Amino acid sequence: MEKEKCACGNKKKDEKLIAILNQYNQDKSNLIQILNQVQEAYGYISKEAQMEISEYLRIPMAEVYGVITFYSRFTLKPKGRYNIAVCLGTACFVKGSEKVLDKVKELLKIDVGQTTEDGLFSIEATRCIGACGLAPVFTVNNEVYGKATPQMVEEVIEKYKKMG
Repeated sequence: MEKEKCACGNKKKDEKLIAILNQYNQDKSNLIQILNQVQEAYGYISKEAQMEISEYLRIPMAEVYGVITFYSRFTLKPKGRYNIAVCLGTACFVKGSEKVLDKVKELLKIDVGQTTEDGLFSIEATRCIGACGLAPVFTVNNEVYGKATPQMVEEVIEKYKKMG
């Protein structure tokens, strides 16, 4: 039997995480690529995954955590199936993104950084996403909604609720 590269101690091994890690050599320069892949696979980067990555790359967990918290793309908590991100960059803010965000929070009855109890929606506030000409902007997962209004938010959320 071939020995696994990922030494995960005596705890139950996460086969998906092991497969991700084993795609990379143990050079710490692979950290961001590994984090990206873990984020894609799980929707967030758990403490357990951070510990495995730290052990695999032989770097302090504080370094892994520091990279995760530096880049807004990474998250430490599971997001909803539909992650709604409202841009609060200057152009969007000036054109009313705060009202858009307030409407999202009102409709979903949660705050920024939270996920609905059913796991369907989560909300985040972001900085510029590079769509200033469409301000104000929000996204649902990777779909961009420009020239956003509180009424548009209501329609978009209803659409996603129907999709489940």
